[in-house]
Amino acid sequence: MEWFVGLGIAGLVLLLLSLVFDGILEGVLDGVLDGLLSLPVIAGFVSMLGFGGAIVLGTTDLGVTGATATGVVAGVGAGWLTWKFSRALMRDQTDATPRGDDLVGSSGSVVTAIPAEGYGEVLVYLAGQPMKLAAKCSVPVARGAEVWVESALSATSVAVRPVER
Repeated sequence: MEWFVGLGIAGLVLLLLSLVFDGILEGVLDGVLDGLLSLPVIAGFVSMLGFGGAIVLGTTDLGVTGATATGVVAGVGAGWLTWKFSRALMRDQTDATPRGDDLVGSSGSVVTAIPAEGYGEVLVYLAGQPMKLAAKCSVPVARGAEVWVESALSATSVAVRPVER
């Protein structure tokens, strides 16, 4: 039973090492079996082989051979689940990060009046989130007026024009 527990602990240590040395084995075995021989998969297999075998050996009369066979089946299952889960996480793609140029064409409202020479403030929405930005306009715009963003001058300022109705 000590061998099985030792294998289980060794698998956990290997899992910790895989967190520290992320991608080392994948770099050595680049493209081999599409991540099936990654450190987390091997660690899951070894841990379940060890702990599964120890549980079977301690709770049944199957003996070492039965415990090993059961541990291998449990290890293959844990390795396969780890492989599938890691592939799902690696494929998880997010939307592109919004940029200042994405503001062009959006509407907003003036929070602080915009003078003809200088900056005021506008409230615009980017990806559903309100953003308060410095705003410049060629004509003075009163507080509360609706404006369109013409261009992004920087990450925190935009050029606007009043909406004509």
